[in-house]
Amino acid sequence: MPSNYEISVDGDIEPVETDSLEKTTVVSEHAVEGTIETGVHRFRFSGELANVHVLDWNGTPASESPSTPEIHIDYGVPDRKNNS
Repeated sequence: MPSNYEISVDGDIEPVETDSLEKTTVVSEHAVEGTIETGVHRFRFSGELANVHVLDWNGTPASESPSTPEIHIDYGVPDRKNNS
């Protein structure tokens, strides 16, 4: 079942290549939203993370649902380069 998410930061945010078929929508230079069922969505951002909202397919918040994806945040990760 897909989950919906919205991520906002106090700097700039942009999608990074993803292995998921679902599309991400850039709402503004500070926020993105999307839907994910499988795979990984990656974003590069500056500044601090302001908010993350995740809802399951019923609209239930992540904190109350066992069906929402795991969120992992790494700060200070260097840019990845494609060596192919």
